[in-house]
Amino acid sequence: MIVFPAIDLKDGRCVRLRQGAMDDATVYNDDPAAQARSFEAAGAQWLHVVDLDGAVSGQPKNASAVAAILKSVSMPVQLGGGIRDRARIEAWLEAGVRRVVLGTAAIANPDLVREAARAHPGRIVVGIDARKGKVAVDGWTRATETTARELADALAGAGVAAIVYTDIDRDGVLGGPNIEATVALAKGLPVPVIASGGVSTIDDITALRAREKDGIAGVIVGRAIYDGRVDLKRALALAA
Repeated sequence: MIVFPAIDLKDGRCVRLRQGAMDDATVYNDDPAAQARSFEAAGAQWLHVVDLDGAVSGQPKNASAVAAILKSVSMPVQLGGGIRDRARIEAWLEAGVRRVVLGTAAIANPDLVREAARAHPGRIVVGIDARKGKVAVDGWTRATETTARELADALAGAGVAAIVYTDIDRDGVLGGPNIEATVALAKGLPVPVIASGGVSTIDDITALRAREKDGIAGVIVGRAIYDGRVDLKRALALAA
């Protein structure tokens, strides 16, 4: 199982939100590139980056910070937030992003996901962010009537590399991941699922690792690392 340390970008800084609320952000580092280097030095093999401002606006707002991260590390970067068209997908992949995460676009334009996945095998990921089972978009500011299950079933066979599943109610509050919902989503899908939201202790990593056979291939960890609740080196060793 892969542990993805997370860098969420807001106003060019590394922050963490509580349940996606843009007005409830804690700043952890003014230098996202330095944060990325520290994760790589700890042994991380992947990095998960989100342009929070871009997710809300639909346009990249932290491009310079992302570019600095890409120049600073050699580990692969998975990027989401505000990527809504083919041109933007192509631009980020050409810039060095290994995998692009499409969330709002997966709801608004599922054909874009299919086309991009065909053009870039192994490099397109679907982000499913759900609140009480229903998908939320536009930086979690707008609810839809589409369920996480419906979206997963619609796009899992499109050639995407993985699905990142985030339980919004668990995100950033250190209450533990929603393992049951994540496993329920992963079962029966032809692609791996990456769990996101709520990891608070090393025991959460252990619990997710135990469900790898059910399709849980990775976990994104943010606030718990920054707050010192999860030691990244230990989490990486445990997951491996």
